[in-house]
Amino acid sequence: MSTTMAGNRVPGSSSPAADPNDLNAILVRNWWLIALRGVLGVIFGLVALVVPLATILALVLLFSAYMIVDGAFSIAAAVRARHSDRWGLLALQGVASIAAGVLAFFWPGITVLAFVLLIAAWSVVMGCLMFAAAFRIDGSHGRWWLALTAAAALIFGILAIVAPLAGAVVLTWWIGAFSLVFGILLIVLAFRLRSRGNDGPAVTRPVT
Repeated sequence: MSTTMAGNRVPGSSSPAADPNDLNAILVRNWWLIALRGVLGVIFGLVALVVPLATILALVLLFSAYMIVDGAFSIAAAVRARHSDRWGLLALQGVASIAAGVLAFFWPGITVLAFVLLIAAWSVVMGCLMFAAAFRIDGSHGRWWLALTAAAALIFGILAIVAPLAGAVVLTWWIGAFSLVFGILLIVLAFRLRSRGNDGPAVTRPVT
């Protein structure tokens, strides 16, 4: 009669040997990183819900920094490829990215307004299309639910066009709510992984 630890191959058994690179083992070892991600998500979500205007302005400035850095890299790549036929396109992309980043940095309000209006236009178009689809399907297939969703999209789009500042706040609240829920779920997952790690390797029943 012999005993073996869980994960090792048992004589006469078809269970696979433990793999130290197995995703389950990796997640258990790094549960604290998942918990940290969750905590950061919760913090960002709470900040977005409490101070939405400051949050969206911070996101615009972050976008501005990214565009400037991306443009600088594109121009550097164009200089390195100046003997190629495509260097001009890379340089143009770099200049456009830097210009967008500078505009977003000096006029963040305009950037937020443009973003909200773009989302509003998309919402209105989607609402119209969903309304058209709702009256082309049978009532038993969720026609009124689809129509209700279309109405919500249209209402949000129209309100965002009429009052873009309120639309920006609502968008930030949505992002904050998603980040908060996502962070909580990550924290729950992390502590479940931690409990699995604390259990230690299980011992299988003796095999005769």
